[in-house]
Amino acid sequence: MDRPKSQMVANKGEKEKESEGVIIIGGMVLDIQATPSTSPNPRTTVPGKMRYAEGGVARNIAECVSKLGTKPFMISALGLDMSGNLLLEYWKSAGLSMKGIRIGHEIETPVVCDIFDTDGEIAAAVASVESVERFVTPKWIVQFKSDIASAPMVMVDANLSSAALEASCQLAAEVGTPVWFEPVSVAKSKRVVSVAKYITFTSPNEDELIAMANALSFKHAFTPIQKDSSTIESLFQQLKPAIWILLEKGIKVVVVTLGSKGVLLCSKGGLDFQHIGPNRNNKSHDIGKKLHKTISQVCPSDRLFSALRLEERSSNSPYVVNFPAVLSNSVKRLTGAGDCLVGGSIASICAGLDVMQSIAVGIAAAKATVEAETNVPAKFSLEQIAADARSVYMAAKVVFVPSML
Repeated sequence: MDRPKSQMVANKGEKEKESEGVIIIGGMVLDIQATPSTSPNPRTTVPGKMRYAEGGVARNIAECVSKLGTKPFMISALGLDMSGNLLLEYWKSAGLSMKGIRIGHEIETPVVCDIFDTDGEIAAAVASVESVERFVTPKWIVQFKSDIASAPMVMVDANLSSAALEASCQLAAEVGTPVWFEPVSVAKSKRVVSVAKYITFTSPNEDELIAMANALSFKHAFTPIQKDSSTIESLFQQLKPAIWILLEKGIKVVVVTLGSKGVLLCSKGGLDFQHIGPNRNNKSHDIGKKLHKTISQVCPSDRLFSALRLEERSSNSPYVVNFPAVLSNSVKRLTGAGDCLVGGSIASICAGLDVMQSIAVGIAAAKATVEAETNVPAKFSLEQIAADARSVYMAAKVVFVPSML
């Protein structure tokens, strides 16, 4: 049921102002995380720890973006219940705008219960996130067209309904704002079908990539890959047909996340990796300005472009670059790592770094996340981010260019 008319408009109590950063549209979720002390057994309890954590793909990305110096503008929905109050408490304490968050008694705040294994991987989970689809509606989103018009980027997660995804992407397209689509899960990644032509960036893992390619080609020609491939080149050869489908359907940059094997950055020829991204100036905060200055110094922007043979960029063939992962000796849990990879990349692009530098920062942010107990680290060390980003950037290698045909 829709909210009363007085509650169906954005909060007018906030000072009206131009959006200062990236628009994030999607789920804010309370995570209930259960970590056993020993291997769990069926039909009985085991000792362990329970904790509440602020979560949700879009919310995690927004928090990461804010901690790396770009102010997020969140468009979401929360209930006036215990879970919603816990999520709003952080948002208020961080001084982030609540103007785009639809709040009401009739909304049930999204909650996910994660059960981890002893290695920090999710063994099972139950999600109750229907409120994102029910209450983050096109009618709610369209109120923020002026914010979208002034933003450097819009990030949408696939927790949104197809109608809300289309409304968000169409609004961004009308004003020339780049769109980043986060697939969220294999099932929800298929919602890409109606919005592919609007997407600038997307960040699937291998399974989501296959699901998206099958949905976009309207057939099930692609099957799960052999993930134990010994080299990045052999892994790429398995994924290449699916990547090509996404690029052919209009997505400009595909960022395939491969866990311990890093990331494949894929784009069609003729598209300049240096200049794709925000088409307007972003009001970077001090942290964002420091991020730009520091990364520009340690990750020279011309390193990979000669390898990509810029003189060949008039061709319509894809270019693919592999960025390795940064391994950690103190992994605590893996939830949030993919979200912070996206958040770190978006914050960097909004700070004025090129796409390749930004992906390196994203991977560094993901490494910091697996070492934290929370979905997003309490604080990022700029020095450590810079060191890890440099390690990733200097080890990146070209996997495919047209001359390899």
